Amino acid sequence: QVQLAESGGGLVQPGGSLRLSCAASGSIFRLNFMGWYRQAPGKQRELVASTSDDSANYADSVKGRFTISRDQNTVYLQMNSLKLEDTAVYYCRIVTVIQGEYWGQGTQVTVSS
Repeated sequence: QVQLAESGGGLVQPGGSLRLSCAASGSIFRLNFMGWYRQAPGKQRELVASTSDDSANYADSVKGRFTISRDQNTVYLQMNSLKLEDTAVYYCRIVTVIQGEYWGQGTQVTVSS
């Protein structure tokens, strides 16, 4: 069984920063993908950033502002220069070769003045 524990969401003013964390625990075999997604009210869930095989990919809307990093089975999302449109529930997702995919419970990020 694999568990994901997310943390770091909250309320921040435009231009501010937040750092999200997602720690995977349990019996994990060959974890080869870790990513962050977000879903705003009334919108579809979208990929924000991902890391796989030491490479990183970003949505165009967050390039230059967000940075994804990984330390063993924990993935981080450093979010700088936050905008109102970054408000959403953020979810982490991992994929292992053997067990498949897992999603975190989501953490709310609200950017508001």
